[in-house]
Amino acid sequence: MSDLQSCSYQFTPVDNERLARLCGPLDENLKQIETGLDVSIQRRAEQFSFKGVQATQALLLLQRFYGLAEKRELNVRDIQLGLVEARQGNPQDDDMPPLATRRRDLKGRTPRQSGYIKQIFAHDITFGIGPAGTGKTYLAVACAVDAMEREAVKRIVLVRPAVEAGEKLGFLPGDLAQKVDPYLRPLYDALYDLMGFDKVARLFEKNLIEIAPLAYMRGRTLNNAFIILDEAQNTTPEQMKMFLTRIGFGSKAVITGDITQIDLARNQKSGLVEVERILKDVRGIHFHHFNSEDVVRHPLVQKIVDAYDRYQSKQDNETSQT
Repeated sequence: MSDLQSCSYQFTPVDNERLARLCGPLDENLKQIETGLDVSIQRRAEQFSFKGVQATQALLLLQRFYGLAEKRELNVRDIQLGLVEARQGNPQDDDMPPLATRRRDLKGRTPRQSGYIKQIFAHDITFGIGPAGTGKTYLAVACAVDAMEREAVKRIVLVRPAVEAGEKLGFLPGDLAQKVDPYLRPLYDALYDLMGFDKVARLFEKNLIEIAPLAYMRGRTLNNAFIILDEAQNTTPEQMKMFLTRIGFGSKAVITGDITQIDLARNQKSGLVEVERILKDVRGIHFHHFNSEDVVRHPLVQKIVDAYDRYQSKQDNETSQT
């Protein structure tokens, strides 16, 4: 590290139960902060010492968590979300309308996430493009659940291309739902988190939530629906056009993908890459881009994304010079 800082702080009066909540089992919460801010934290009872470029930020964050620990246990998720908000300067968006899901604490954790939700409300077709962990799919599902709860749409349709495993659907075991299930699992998980397992199961039984592999979308028109196309970087230009022309009256669509993780054949263009060039000036369509600062996962995920970006930039520069 360069420009190392060091500072220390003593939490008084001593409250051992609160300190235990702050640190977590086996000091797991402290380890998360060390990883997220690239600092070292030494603790001796109520005395904490910090070293690293962001030592002061680590201290301020720990003081904030200590306040939360007065009333409840802190888990890893609390710490990781706190780290995300700390990177963004703890953005507050009072204009952000609450989403009607069972997760009362659901909100955009970064300015771009908050903007993404607003753009989904404002546009009939929204593209969410960015690296893994930026919330582009989860927040799209949250907006779909909100729209259904408000009766703005009658059903939710989840769509995904099934190419990640390099297998065709016909070779997979089971009926259509079982064949597609592994590809739609991230969408299921978001639905269960936002609505509860029992409610999601009832809506599936009533066909108010539908799974639709992209290959089976041709010829359909979807009215009064909230449609999510996930992993759209793995669509061909022809598939992307086909999907976009399925959207009917009273419907809203969100298309999400990460153009750095395309699993198509090397000579095959990605529909997600091409569509922005074609539709960027079409009114009613919005392209929303995320970057590593919007990652809301384990603190290492942001560092992994940044490392890959640096590596790719280096490779591109070397290729352009040859």
